Amino acid sequence: MSDGLVFIHTSDFQLGMTRWFLNEEAQSRFDDSRLRAITRLGDLAVETGAEFIVVAGDVFDANALSERTMGRALDAIDALPVPVYLLPGNHDPLVPGAAMEKADERANITVLRDSTPVEHRPGVEIVGAPLLARYASEDLASKAIAGLEPTSSIRILVAHGQTEGRSGDESEVLLSLPKMERALKDGVIDYVALGDTHSAGPVGSSGRIWFSGSPETTDFHDRRENVAGNEVNSGKALVVDIDKHDIEVSEHQVGEWTFEALHWDVADGEDVKHVLAELDAYPEKSRTVVKYSLAGTLGLEATRELEAGLGEREHVFGALFERERIMDLHLEPSDEELEALPITGYARDAMTELITRTADAPAGETAARDAVNLLFRLSKEAN
Repeated sequence: MSDGLVFIHTSDFQLGMTRWFLNEEAQSRFDDSRLRAITRLGDLAVETGAEFIVVAGDVFDANALSERTMGRALDAIDALPVPVYLLPGNHDPLVPGAAMEKADERANITVLRDSTPVEHRPGVEIVGAPLLARYASEDLASKAIAGLEPTSSIRILVAHGQTEGRSGDESEVLLSLPKMERALKDGVIDYVALGDTHSAGPVGSSGRIWFSGSPETTDFHDRRENVAGNEVNSGKALVVDIDKHDIEVSEHQVGEWTFEALHWDVADGEDVKHVLAELDAYPEKSRTVVKYSLAGTLGLEATRELEAGLGEREHVFGALFERERIMDLHLEPSDEELEALPITGYARDAMTELITRTADAPAGETAARDAVNLLFRLSKEAN
């Protein structure tokens, strides 16, 4: 676009993060993907001619990480083909013995330890608003730019936290959007690189304040209608092409994993086939995590088909599991199914009792339903 500056804006690596729903093998693949995302940031920098990469907080998931995790992470960051500027965030604040202390020892890494402007090169400055404790007690972005004057240089503010109007936590210290926009208008700063929210997107109306989101997905996008998802646009990095007058921000995919929360209403076997077909349509199942809920009533055969289909696919996905809290699936055999049951006597009475229990069971309770499915399957196999 211009002869000004091109750089990469990213944040929230949270390296060392574990996800409870991933087994050991899947967690290992997830960890490797998160390191590969760092490498892809370097590829993107070379491809776009970016001069540096700025990481707006939460590089690490915590300050206390294993030497193996820390060493691999720092090696990956230090090996990037352009200089890297790291901001301490709320997960990795700059306290004694912090992870950032080790990062600052690497040749290719600069930790934004305070709000003194760092000259990347003549005409380009980076101003950090680092967290020096787990929780901020004041608006660090406003504090960082309070004493700065307008400049002919391109000046980038790097901050971590939520802005006014985006957080419902009244106890949280928020970053003042009006103050940042005023500083942009006055030429004190030219871009605000934000971290904390894991989905990429602009803030305000200036086009110069952005959350980059996490370069690898960390939480679910809830696909239910009219439900706001946790991560609706993660796995991205931003390429910022900027001068004092113009800006162009473009999103680039760097993540490999997909985390989705799905819901299906089901009433018969055709609906079950639709559920299984939707799962089969995911192209990279080993890097896909799906948590799901079902609502409706199914007969014995459709329930058996559903349970069998989900069981077959469970080990193909990175993870595939019920959202028990909002499950509302009930078993109600048709008269024809009950008449055709190849069981008699005590077994039939037990089946009838279990079916009654499934009808009365609270949402998310699956024990009776599972017992009916097992008894039904065994009766079919015996005949």
